[in-house]
Amino acid sequence: MDDIRAVQWSNQALVLIDQTELPTTETYVTCSQVDDVVDAIIRLVVRGAPALGAVGGYGVAVAMLQGERENWDAARLESEITRIRDARPTAVNLAWGVDRVRPMVAGGVDAVLAEADRIAEEDEAANRELSRRGADWILANTTTRPLRILTHCNTGSLATTAWGTALGIIRELHLRGDVEEVYADETRPLLQGSRLTSWELTQDQIPHVIQSDGAAASTILRSLVDVAIIGADRIARNGDTANKIGSVSVALACHAAGIPFVVAAPSSTVDLSTASGDEIEIELRDGSEVTSIGGVQVAPAGAQGFNPAFDVTPARFISAIVTEHAVVHPSAESTVDALVHQEAQ
Repeated sequence: MDDIRAVQWSNQALVLIDQTELPTTETYVTCSQVDDVVDAIIRLVVRGAPALGAVGGYGVAVAMLQGERENWDAARLESEITRIRDARPTAVNLAWGVDRVRPMVAGGVDAVLAEADRIAEEDEAANRELSRRGADWILANTTTRPLRILTHCNTGSLATTAWGTALGIIRELHLRGDVEEVYADETRPLLQGSRLTSWELTQDQIPHVIQSDGAAASTILRSLVDVAIIGADRIARNGDTANKIGSVSVALACHAAGIPFVVAAPSSTVDLSTASGDEIEIELRDGSEVTSIGGVQVAPAGAQGFNPAFDVTPARFISAIVTEHAVVHPSAESTVDALVHQEAQ
């Protein structure tokens, strides 16, 4: 899976694996205009907080090149960059990626691309380091070997620039010989677990089964799971975390069963300006994603779908948050601060 790159820059354009077509077809989408970038983000051609951070950086370069071709003034360029920044509200990394390269705009496209490349390189390095830290923590806080692990949504190479976050930890544990089986939640309504996580686990030959989201709590309470590991799209200052809808149900089941519930994300996902999960905007997507599957209607005509894309897990239900800098229990602001500081251990 080291060869999988969901986000790349090639021939003056942003090139993305089309994750809406996986696992049956591996195709790529080339984004040479802002409309292309925004559409790819909204349609989930690319998704996953760390991947969106890189897309934010490269997206600014796309806007600059289009602006040069079409003779945009400064105000139009700023407006188009902001469109990319605001394409998805819950995941902090997209805005973070745009904001990180924005000061380089005055230096030209090459300066922006150099910074976007650094975002991608730093993300891969962070993912590998947090995977080592997370694996160490899990092995120190569980006794069963090999481990039975539950994960929700997709947090591997497809959701990042390389390697993965929660799935990166699973890969690290697998390399150490400590994985018996992974329970991959299907992740309704768009099935990122069954389509994407299973595809990555298959590539790595990691034993796994796919289960419906509704089975997760039962699987945990029946003592079939030793630890649950998920990703995050935003981590608030108090340790509350936003992730794919269904995550909080897994956390509650783990709390009831007394097993670890671990959140893994790079430090760029920690948003110290957001005090708690109550301040996190939850993206509400088109209800038709719930009332149909693969374009096939599965609800009565006229039925309305309620489709929040994320939920928030309160810090009190999280056993550990892992970044490349630290593993902490999110019980105090000082420990969450440690997640973004290089010197933290």
